[in-house]
Amino acid sequence: MFVKFCLQHKRLLLHLIFWGICLTILTFMFAVGLPGYFLAFKLVLMLFPIHVAYYYTVSTVIIPKFLYRRHFIALALSFILACAFFTCCYRLIEILFADPYLFKQLKPLNPGFKWKKIEGTISEQFFNGQYMIHALEQSNSIIWGGLLIKFVGMWYDRKQMALNSELNFLKAQIHPHFLFNTLNNLYALTLNNSPASPKVVLDLSQILRYMLYECNTDYVPLKKDVEVIKNYIALEQLRYGDKLDLNLKIKGEITGQQIAPLLMIPLIENAFKHGASEMIEEAWINIVLEVEPNAIKLKVSNSKPLEKHQGHRSHFGKIGLANVRKRLELIYPETHHFTVHDEEDLFAVILHIESISNVSASSKVKNTPIHSSFTKLTVENKGL
Repeated sequence: MFVKFCLQHKRLLLHLIFWGICLTILTFMFAVGLPGYFLAFKLVLMLFPIHVAYYYTVSTVIIPKFLYRRHFIALALSFILACAFFTCCYRLIEILFADPYLFKQLKPLNPGFKWKKIEGTISEQFFNGQYMIHALEQSNSIIWGGLLIKFVGMWYDRKQMALNSELNFLKAQIHPHFLFNTLNNLYALTLNNSPASPKVVLDLSQILRYMLYECNTDYVPLKKDVEVIKNYIALEQLRYGDKLDLNLKIKGEITGQQIAPLLMIPLIENAFKHGASEMIEEAWINIVLEVEPNAIKLKVSNSKPLEKHQGHRSHFGKIGLANVRKRLELIYPETHHFTVHDEEDLFAVILHIESISNVSASSKVKNTPIHSSFTKLTVENKGL
């Protein structure tokens, strides 16, 4: 119940924690030279409403009204007026309440005690330059720390929004790229009146459903991403048949881990598009996925036509691989290794992510054991 309340009122709790810290810091500051912390605490409480009102006036009125609208001259003038107003309010509370109360508490401890600060009329005390500057310093002691935290939070939120926008753009690029290639495969099958065409449509619809409805999150279960890869391989196997030597090897348990969606399939798609599709015979593709509790390693290698090697555009220049590299830099900036090997007769990419998310044990689903030996992929009526 308490956790639920905290989640529902997270913003309120953060503000309360911030003001609690400020109250504690001010109490320790005021306690220097005073007989006790409780006296300092009561003095701080008298002046504390000025800090609260000053901060929320600037953060909820002045900044949204002028800074967000880029009215910088009005913003500067508003800051100056607010600073002057709350400094005067702070000084008045000192004169009328805080200083007389403090003098009343200190007088019994030293009957001969005299305090120059409270001498003179209210107007004479108010216009005393020394104490007005002191009030200016004290009234601004909290607000600028609070605004610094606010601006850091705003910067972080903007950075996250920009990051999410870029990731969504990169993710959106995968859909038309993948769809274009798969529709080409379907077109080739329909030209030959292949009976496999309905299965291609069904498998394609399942993949698109996953892309449209299940990939709108930062991370997806690794198991689901692997299933999409298998469906994609099945579609490609229908196209090439026995002309392609296609091998898949998966080591480890794929239930329980989470990964950024659609990171691996462009690497496999690239092997088909720029490897098998450009070779007349003896084409091969090897796919190895090694899964550990907190890491994965994917290696995709394929044959390439020898006669096109010289002057042939690098695989890495293709949209899919460039997209993967950019997404890796954004999602796994310090925990991934992505290498490309462009040899005379083969092309290989190796993706190693050292830190992947884990789901809770209660959300794990039993998974059929996967054989760790290389097997020739065959297509049945219900999939691979």
